[in-house]
Amino acid sequence: MTATAPPVKDGAPADERLLRTSPLRALLGRPELGSVVGAVAVFLFFSIVADSFLRASSFGTVLYAASTIGIMAVPVALLMIGGEFDLSAGVLVTSSALISSMFSYQMTANVWVGVLVSLLATLAVGVFNGVMLTRTKLPSFIITLGTFLMLTGLNLGLTKLISGTVSTKTIADMEGFSSARALFASQFTLGGVDVKVTILWWFGLVALATWILLRTRFGNWIFAAGGGADAARAVGVPVRTTKIGLYAGVAFCAWVSGQHLLFSFDVVQSGEGVGNELIYIIAAVIGGCLITGGYGSAIGSAVGAFIFGMTSKGIVYAEWNPDWFKFFLGAMLLLATLLNAWVRKRAEATK
Repeated sequence: MTATAPPVKDGAPADERLLRTSPLRALLGRPELGSVVGAVAVFLFFSIVADSFLRASSFGTVLYAASTIGIMAVPVALLMIGGEFDLSAGVLVTSSALISSMFSYQMTANVWVGVLVSLLATLAVGVFNGVMLTRTKLPSFIITLGTFLMLTGLNLGLTKLISGTVSTKTIADMEGFSSARALFASQFTLGGVDVKVTILWWFGLVALATWILLRTRFGNWIFAAGGGADAARAVGVPVRTTKIGLYAGVAFCAWVSGQHLLFSFDVVQSGEGVGNELIYIIAAVIGGCLITGGYGSAIGSAVGAFIFGMTSKGIVYAEWNPDWFKFFLGAMLLLATLLNAWVRKRAEATK
């Protein structure tokens, strides 16, 4: 038995929403269950094959690697739940950093001016993706692939035109740099572990996204739009506004990641970010998001990013050839997808 029958009142069953669900059924219904099982398996595996994997310092490094992916995996997961993709997310991170750096340097302004200009420009790109998608009705794959190519060309072309090289000039000596670095690229020690501020950004975004999905009307709209846009529109869901908002969310997180990139290294290479969009999507899929939309969670994306962090650093701690990383990443994607599909079928069978 997975549930208790609803009480009978006056010869008729009571509202089925009063049905008491067993803990097992509730657990099987969670999108991130498969990714949690996978995370435990990966953790145990590298704990055995890599002696240094269980050190406190190693844990901090794994969390940092996971956070750099996880910050972007959160909005990408929400976008996938809403039934869309964004292939421009990786290069948009680099675009955000380049705009901040070059605007601050060329205008000889406080770096915070460049940061705010970058925020506006990055959000504009996200809104552009959303508007183009909803107005043209073209697949998000085509829309964002076009944006990806345009941003890749702009990043390289404008950087060489303005700076004369493929990288930006250092802004480390400019006013406001220290305070901006404190917000986007600082670190502190907690219990002997070096904690990067990106980990706090990551946890905060996961908590915010989870609250939006489970406790707000906008979260209901996201699931409805991903489950079936036409049906959602028929019952009053503002599908167009919802999808534009989701793309704006991806852009905001790209801005956060871009500022971390800039204030961590002072300069930015214009060719960075290409290919990262696939890693964000992989983290979301490993975390339980369906390619078809309408199903997934922000917590699952965090677990997927954590698996990515453990794998990327576990291979280093095990002293293996890093060329094998992509193989393990692909294997995890396939296994996680199969496990997630099995868990979902089990959950549906208990209904």
